[in-house]
Amino acid sequence: MDRENKNQTWMSEFFLLGLSSDWGTQISLFVLFMTMYLVTIVGNVLILLLIRLDSRLHTPMYFFLSVLSFVDLCYTNSFVPQMLAHLLSTHKSIPFHCCVLQLYSSLSLGGSEFLLLGAMAYDSYVAVCHSPHYVVIMHGRLCLGLTTGCLVAGFVNSLMETIITFQLPLCHNIINHFACETLDVLHLSYVDISFNKVMVAISGFLVIMLPCFLVLFSYTRIVAAILIHSVQGQRKAFGTCTSHLTVISTCFGANIFTYLGPQSASLVEEEKMVALFYAVVAPMLNPLIYSLRNKEVMAVLRRVLEKLRDKGERL
Repeated sequence: MDRENKNQTWMSEFFLLGLSSDWGTQISLFVLFMTMYLVTIVGNVLILLLIRLDSRLHTPMYFFLSVLSFVDLCYTNSFVPQMLAHLLSTHKSIPFHCCVLQLYSSLSLGGSEFLLLGAMAYDSYVAVCHSPHYVVIMHGRLCLGLTTGCLVAGFVNSLMETIITFQLPLCHNIINHFACETLDVLHLSYVDISFNKVMVAISGFLVIMLPCFLVLFSYTRIVAAILIHSVQGQRKAFGTCTSHLTVISTCFGANIFTYLGPQSASLVEEEKMVALFYAVVAPMLNPLIYSLRNKEVMAVLRRVLEKLRDKGERL
């Protein structure tokens, strides 16, 4: 009992080892990640504004895209500002309550994003395979219900995982990561964590593998359906599928490797790189691949810029 109380008092903060201890490397990483962070913010905010401003984009597909952009914005801001600050600091610490909040928010937003990608794949499946009935099937209440369900499931799953993680007694407070991450926090405990690893695997199956199966099913049906269309239609459909699958494969692949792959001390640095890719690169690519390569979105962007230019000339 005394040992547990001592550990709980001692763990008032955690120290993150980060990505590198070399000062020159940290500066280079700061410039790189700051640039990517700004691109992520600008890209996702732009998508939200364009969808909000043009009624022609008020469709189920763009509704899901707007929610995805909002989730990406929140997810990126849950830890990237802290990571950037630590790259310019020699004291890479995070208070206990901030670590708990960071773990909870990253898990909840990440889980919600996987489920949203599954919902978006279903929307694409209905649009291609049941196009005559698309408007009837993908009505507003269904879209809102799917989105709400994805967010609630992600946050509830994260809450349970966060609670069982931080109930463990901890033996030290040095985390070999650039953020508070479930598996790295679990490895701070001096008790058996087999149950926690099983729960992480179950959680990963529910929020990663199930949406992944839905995505595979949806795009298999989509590819089968577009094979009977014209050559031009095939080219357009395959181009859209390729763009979407690029985002989906990076998101799901990175997290399957991290949470459902083999755990080994020799893979620590590789796991950090994979987590970094999903955490920093994927939110930056989502608006570029999903929306800014879309002709409808680019047409809206051009109209908005023309209006702004005309207003500037009148002033």
